[in-house]
Amino acid sequence: MSNRPLILISNDDGVQAQGIAVLTQLMRPLGDVMVVAPDGPRSSTACGISPLSTLRVERLSQEQGLIVYQCNGTPSDCLKLALDVLVPRKPDLVVSGINHGDNASVSLHYSGTVGAALEACMKQVPSIAYSLRTKSQQCDFRPYEQVIVGTARYVLENGLPQDTLLNVNFPEVAELRGTKVCRISRGAWRKEMKQVAPDAYRLTGYFENLEPDADDTDYWALDHGYASVTPVQLDMTAYHMLNSQFPTQLAEEYLNEEKKNEA
Repeated sequence: MSNRPLILISNDDGVQAQGIAVLTQLMRPLGDVMVVAPDGPRSSTACGISPLSTLRVERLSQEQGLIVYQCNGTPSDCLKLALDVLVPRKPDLVVSGINHGDNASVSLHYSGTVGAALEACMKQVPSIAYSLRTKSQQCDFRPYEQVIVGTARYVLENGLPQDTLLNVNFPEVAELRGTKVCRISRGAWRKEMKQVAPDAYRLTGYFENLEPDADDTDYWALDHGYASVTPVQLDMTAYHMLNSQFPTQLAEEYLNEEKKNEA
């Protein structure tokens, strides 16, 4: 590969998905591209890895400025394999997606698309996850191309703060109203289990947005025709509790209980 920026691409819908093909096409003008993606769908694997399995990788194609591999593991497996074995140098950017289905609000915690971006972030590589709110496997991605290329170019030129990635979601619309940088919405999945036999269940359910009128959230942006761009950080420490009396009280109560048990 050349001295152009190196962009590593993955996803959780599989290497044959339409979204990753579009993302690859959009990234090629920005740099040399390597695709390392699962050999089939791996949705909702989050940051899951396969420590008990043998990972196998196959090179599907190679041409000037583009190499495509498939792997039998998860998106995080693909990133670990790519960064440890396959890339000729540290990538300048990792992009994941474009996922068929949004990864806004708490869904980002389940997402293999976001999981791949998180894996890159843990390796100090700037990363972006892209997702489209759709139930279709064949989509028109043209309304979102400008935002995809624009955010990727911005990160290539400016980088991102340490331990931070971008989670970008799109509504399925003919024309975006704009882009909003926003926080994730508070919400939860409800009625998640459907009984299909006396002792068997399947995941189902619906998402409940707990703050539908909060116009600074990703769900509000998507519901109103905007692309949402959410900075996500690795550090999940609840810093406000470190400054409270909680740790001291917890330690004292635990020690008092231990003394009672010893007595």
